Amino acid sequence: MPLGSGDKLGPYQIESFLGAGGMGEVYRARDTRLNRLVAIKVLPSHLSTNSELKQRLEREARAISSLQHANICVLHDVGHEVERGIDYLVFEYLEGETLLERLRKGPISLSELVKVGAQIADALDRAHGAGIVHRDLKPANVMLTKSGAKLLDFGLAKSITIAGASNSARLPAFTATATMSAASPGGSPITQQGMIVGTFNYMSPEQVQGQEADGRSDVFNFWCGSV
Repeated sequence: MPLGSGDKLGPYQIESFLGAGGMGEVYRARDTRLNRLVAIKVLPSHLSTNSELKQRLEREARAISSLQHANICVLHDVGHEVERGIDYLVFEYLEGETLLERLRKGPISLSELVKVGAQIADALDRAHGAGIVHRDLKPANVMLTKSGAKLLDFGLAKSITIAGASNSARLPAFTATATMSAASPGGSPITQQGMIVGTFNYMSPEQVQGQEADGRSDVFNFWCGSV
């Protein structure tokens, strides 16, 4: 059952429903300790028994928490509500609109396009430098705010080994934010070789073919989303 206004998850009081996707639901809420607005991504109780989805939520949390950048959404907290069996991630609350919503209103000026493109490219460079491939870059995962563009939803993020780096440079296998080629507790990868992940309209050729993706896949997604 969806959460309603006034419901609480730990110190967070739900104010309104924002949207839903394959990984669950997103709500606007208030941190009652700090009196600030937050966005909460919830894995509802009816999905909490799905070990793969739980691991994806954990992976997303690890991925985002390892990336400190002005154009990447900030993760504030992670939690588990025992009574209702709800896992959740707490993000900064962003006021604005997605790039997809903006594009539906009409063409973007060249100056705005260059500004947003540069900010997202910089965010991707930070992620790739940390050994993380987003794998689902699309207009719906870019939020336009007064302070600039923000890259969202690392649920499909994948860790890669940076060329010339030691194994210690690889992102740990626990990452919010919907798949990653990291090992699960049982030893099998969550995203198997040959599995297609991403949003079809923006997928790189290697993603469509179920092959391994690296930073170049994000560059392809980035170009598809800008034309």
